[in-house]
Amino acid sequence: MRFLAVAVAAIAVMVIGPVAAQTWPERNVRLIVPYPAGGNVDSAARIVADKLQQRLGQAFIVENKSGAGGLIAGEAFAKSAKDGYTLFIGANGPVLFAPEINKRDAYVWKRDFLPITTISMTPLVLEVHPSVQAKTLKEFLDLARREPGKLTMASPGAGTTNHLLSELAQSELGLQWVTVHYRGNAPATNDLIGGQVQFAFDQVSVALPFVKSGAVRVLAVTSGHRLASMPDVPTFAELGYKDFDAQTFTGLFAPAGTPDAIVTKLHDTMAEILKDPAVVAKFDKLGAEAVTMSPAEFTAYLTREDAKWIPIVRKANIRAD
Repeated sequence: MRFLAVAVAAIAVMVIGPVAAQTWPERNVRLIVPYPAGGNVDSAARIVADKLQQRLGQAFIVENKSGAGGLIAGEAFAKSAKDGYTLFIGANGPVLFAPEINKRDAYVWKRDFLPITTISMTPLVLEVHPSVQAKTLKEFLDLARREPGKLTMASPGAGTTNHLLSELAQSELGLQWVTVHYRGNAPATNDLIGGQVQFAFDQVSVALPFVKSGAVRVLAVTSGHRLASMPDVPTFAELGYKDFDAQTFTGLFAPAGTPDAIVTKLHDTMAEILKDPAVVAKFDKLGAEAVTMSPAEFTAYLTREDAKWIPIVRKANIRAD
């Protein structure tokens, strides 16, 4: 009789699991964001949270959990229940780089994160203070070669895509400059505008207002095509630097082991949301492009990014501040 009871209980769990997945969500869902409120990733999370609530009938609550370059949020997420009620909206740094630069085996995205879809892609620009005597990428690179170690570059933090692009440029082009790390985009941008540092690799969404005001000058963009917001700015690729394709992604993740039915429902819902013209327009204002990938496509993309950037992290011996 005891064996029968255990067997019945096991069958019940097997049946209830898929049923629960099909009826998900039946209560509020947490969206963990590894940055403070107000940044690009937080803005993306809030755009899709509102739409998810409208389409799925439950509140999607953004929970900002910043610190250690996203490691704190990523670790908390990796330990969460695999029931679809805790999700993660992250970017390159927290997903790919934070465990490496902090030298902590807190999580491994390939093991602990289940990619659902990209949300947006944001290219970077090379921007300089107006005092810098360079109006083209060639002039800037010539200046850097003539005066090795003299130029100063503003980084929003060690291990950010901005920082890694800077390390890639120095390594690939045989250049040298001084990298000044800040705690976020705001102080880095403030010092660039003030002339305390001379240039930066920065997200279009951050740079765009200052480009329009003339506070900085943009020399090149890392996207595969020219941007509608900066039609006169050439891409690195068209100038002959094809390895400088670097973008900041935002993406949606569930804990590994989350039921397939929930993942499929989330992906299909997000695909509809990211085609909504109103949502596309909101990302355009952020200087980003709304982009949907399937879980398989997103996983393949992350695998390529991992293979490209982690060797740079190790070669440059990048560590958390």
